[in-house]
Amino acid sequence: MADVFPYFQPAAGVPFEAIGDGGTMPEGNATAPIGVFDSGAGGLTILTALRRELPDENFIYLGDTAHCPYGTRSESEIIDLSIRAIRFLIEQGVKLVVVACNTASLAALNTLRATFQVPFVGVVPALERAARLTRRGRIGIAATDQTVKSPYLRQLMNEFAGGIHISAVGCPELVTLVERGILDGPLAEETVQRALQPLLKEYVDIIVLGCTHFPALRPLIERVVGQDVQVIDSAMAVARRTCSVLTAEALMQPVHPDHRVFSQLQVWCSGDPFAFSNVVSSLLGHYTLVQQTRPEREPYGVNPY
Repeated sequence: MADVFPYFQPAAGVPFEAIGDGGTMPEGNATAPIGVFDSGAGGLTILTALRRELPDENFIYLGDTAHCPYGTRSESEIIDLSIRAIRFLIEQGVKLVVVACNTASLAALNTLRATFQVPFVGVVPALERAARLTRRGRIGIAATDQTVKSPYLRQLMNEFAGGIHISAVGCPELVTLVERGILDGPLAEETVQRALQPLLKEYVDIIVLGCTHFPALRPLIERVVGQDVQVIDSAMAVARRTCSVLTAEALMQPVHPDHRVFSQLQVWCSGDPFAFSNVVSSLLGHYTLVQQTRPEREPYGVNPY
C-alpha cells in the first residue's frame, strides 16, 4: 500500500499555482519557439493547454524518456538532468522554457534560473485553488514520491492551505501507465484505484493532480473517485502565466493581420523515439514525429543518424 503523508497547516497564504519567470532574453527573440520540458510524456498535458492559450506560438518539446521517471530520483540527479535538458533546448534557440514537470520544478527551478538567462515558468500543485474549492477542508495530493517528500511542498502547504487537512500520496505507477500509453482499460483502472485508495480513505473532496502525467488519466481518475470528489490540475494556470511572462518580456509572437502563420511543434526525446512517438500521438490526438537526442554518453546533443 502507498504511504500517505497527512499534514495540518495553520497558516494562511496567497494565490499561487504556476511559478513565475526568471532571467531575460536579448531583444528580437519574439519569433523564437517556446521550450517545454518534462521527464517524459506528462508535460504534453501542459503543452496542450499552452497551445490552446497561445495558438500563434511555436513550441519545442523535450521528454527526457531515457531517465524517466524523475520522481524516484534524488534531488541532485533531478537538478543535473534538468540542467542538461534546458541546455539542449537553449541550443535549439528557445525564448522561454516551461518546466512542465512538478518534480523538476520543485527540485531544480531555482538552480535553472541561476544558470540560464532565459525566462522560466514552472508548475506546482494547485493547492491555492484546492483550498478555495474544498467543502470538507480535506484535500488529497497525488504526486510523485519526490514531490511528496519535497520540503518545498510543505512550504506551499504552509502558505496556501491554512487550516486544511492535506494528505499526499506518491503514485509512481501512474507515471508508468502514461509512459506506456495505457490510459484506460482494466489494468489502468485497477492501478488507479489502488494508487488513490489511501486518499479516498481520508474522505477528501478535492484531489490535486501534482504530476503533469496524471491529467492524461483524468477521465479514468474521475470515474474511479466518483462525483463527490473534484479533480484539479495546474495546466491552465501555467498557460496563463506563460502568456503573462511573454507579454511582460515583450516576447509574444507577432501576429500579422494580412496572413496567419501556422504554429509549429518539434518533439524530442532522449530515449526510444518510436515508442515515444506512439505515446505522443495518442495524447495529442494526431501522428507526431519524434526526434531523438544523442545517447546518454553524449547527453542531449542531436543524434544525426
